[in-house]
Amino acid sequence: MVDHAKFLGTAQRVITQEAEALTALSAGLGESFAQAVELLLNAKGRVIVSGMGKSGHIARKIAATFASTGTPAHFVHPAEASHGDLGMMTRGDVVLVLSNSGETPELADLVAYTRRFGIPMIGVASKPKSTLLTRADVAIVLPSLGEACGTGVVPTTSTTMTLALGDALAVALMEHRDFTPENFRDFHPGGKLGAQLSKVSDLMHTADAVPLVPADTPMSDTLLVISQKGFGVVGVIDDNARLIGIVTDGDLRRHMSGLLDHTAQEVMTASPATVGPEALAEEAVALMNDRKITCLFAVDPKGPGQVAGFLHIHDCLRAGIV
Repeated sequence: MVDHAKFLGTAQRVITQEAEALTALSAGLGESFAQAVELLLNAKGRVIVSGMGKSGHIARKIAATFASTGTPAHFVHPAEASHGDLGMMTRGDVVLVLSNSGETPELADLVAYTRRFGIPMIGVASKPKSTLLTRADVAIVLPSLGEACGTGVVPTTSTTMTLALGDALAVALMEHRDFTPENFRDFHPGGKLGAQLSKVSDLMHTADAVPLVPADTPMSDTLLVISQKGFGVVGVIDDNARLIGIVTDGDLRRHMSGLLDHTAQEVMTASPATVGPEALAEEAVALMNDRKITCLFAVDPKGPGQVAGFLHIHDCLRAGIV
């Protein structure tokens, strides 16, 4: 019979041990971390991240995190570097090398190349006197703790610490550069992240697609516009093209008696809810949910009140914003 309790105990032991390692890593960070951040900030080129084996997988993730948060970076495989990819590194770059032991033989050519051409190198390892750390311009020492596998041979605790260190470097760089969600979206136009960070201006209908009528438009013509635009509503604008109201299905029902004897302004609901074109689409969805409405006109809050676009809840749903 499978011992579920044993499995659970193993999981809890591993997670606890790795959590304790992260605490030790945090407590042990010092001047070298700050020096590493400064070196990365001053890079005129790119950040080259490298590592072998499991450290290589972590290095790929760190490079991807850097690249998506405003720090140009890419991963270079140390074995491939020895067969031509060293040319991917140039003066002005900064190299971040990961190795738990600091003695990974496949890193030798890459490390030697940085020394030969004066390319700044940050080394991350658990042994202060290792070849990697003694040759690095900035050496970050990981706490020398046992791996969570129990045998000491499977990279677990060490890779968790290295991954967290990479995240810490990336966030420190982000905060220094005042990297915003809008900047982040520029690097993530697709998928769920892109949807969450979409702006109203990315999704809204503009120009002739926006359902609008002048205030004095007879309701007979207003109904035609509602039908033609296909949104079930129409915005009402004054002589200066400023939004002053909206005609919805509810307004039509309230004025059913003698509807065609009225103008759009006489039927409309005044001062409708609006949103700014630069607002996040998620904010617009939250406003629609709060007001129990299905659409919003986009109006520049700092402008003269003129309509920039029209956003329907279906536009947000199609973009994956729920």
